[in-house]
Amino acid sequence: MGGTYEGAAGARLEGIGRIAVLRGGGLGDLMVAVPACEALAAAYPEAALTLLGTPAHAELLAGRPGPVDEVVVVPPAPGGRPGEGGPPARAAFLRRMREREVALAVQVHGGGRNSNPFLLELGARHTVGTRTEDAAALERNLPYVYHQHEMLRALEVVGLVGAPVRSPEARLAVTPAEREAGAELRDEAAAGLLVLHPGATDPRRRWPAERFAELAALAAGEGWQVVVVGDGSDAPAGEEIVSGARSRGSRNPRGSVASLAGALSLSALMGVLAEADVMVGNDSGPRHLAAAAGTATVGLYWVGNCISAGPLGRGRHRVHLSWVTRCPECGVDVTQVGWTADRCAHDPSYLTAIAPEPVWPDARAQAAGR
Repeated sequence: MGGTYEGAAGARLEGIGRIAVLRGGGLGDLMVAVPACEALAAAYPEAALTLLGTPAHAELLAGRPGPVDEVVVVPPAPGGRPGEGGPPARAAFLRRMREREVALAVQVHGGGRNSNPFLLELGARHTVGTRTEDAAALERNLPYVYHQHEMLRALEVVGLVGAPVRSPEARLAVTPAEREAGAELRDEAAAGLLVLHPGATDPRRRWPAERFAELAALAAGEGWQVVVVGDGSDAPAGEEIVSGARSRGSRNPRGSVASLAGALSLSALMGVLAEADVMVGNDSGPRHLAAAAGTATVGLYWVGNCISAGPLGRGRHRVHLSWVTRCPECGVDVTQVGWTADRCAHDPSYLTAIAPEPVWPDARAQAAGR
């Protein structure tokens, strides 16, 4: 089966005792693969599902109910997760996976130039995944075309092995302890809890910190509690947002702005996101996590990223788009970067045209509909 088309269903496989799903990247990358994992778990209820992922994936999913039975961390490799390890680590990993006797290996990690050869080395009886024309062929293949939503792409892949869609959006169980910790953070005197995430792996996907500060000031001015989240790399932006919001002043005694960027574990982050009335963030993992936890979000997107990773629904989620198509510094076409065009050396924010004034009413309206 060399190719397929949207909606094509493949035959269900027999005798599947273990499924391995390859998906690296960040937390957002994991979330777009969760619906595909749910579909596989439902179609093959007797199979154990192993996610081949990253340390962050393992931390987030440890002990959490869901379709994934275990996370096995893939060693660093060219075209995959960066870091040290080399051929010995790769050989040891492959040896362990072959001992597990994987029956079905699923690749939902890019076009397959690096990931398909890796998948084939697992020794699985059956393989399925995405494939560019220059990538190694699997048993069942979905042509990799750049502009497609990654969640729908993964669902289309597992459809090739008879796993129909169960949910088009990621869902993530929040533990009672996480909810309790998030509730302890809330200021009950405030009008609401707004969580902001200013980070993104790619600097071009980041809304400027001063815009987040303006948004925080608007919310605090109406008596809202504003909390900035993120990892350690987001701490400077968190400090800038707090100081910028405070410099703009607020006469509302119930309003406040604080940063917890760099101070939360993934479990604690889940509690804060689940407790929030609304979350505003860039195209990055925390926005996906908030949505998966059931929290309303407002996403700040470059249009190309919204095509590949934006929220599908608008009942609980809103997006504000930047329509930039050329690098603001050199003018190169950025609509095909990473696909048919090389990336230029510039890292300006593509989101500067998004103003805070229309973002805040959307956030407030989403919170009101909770």
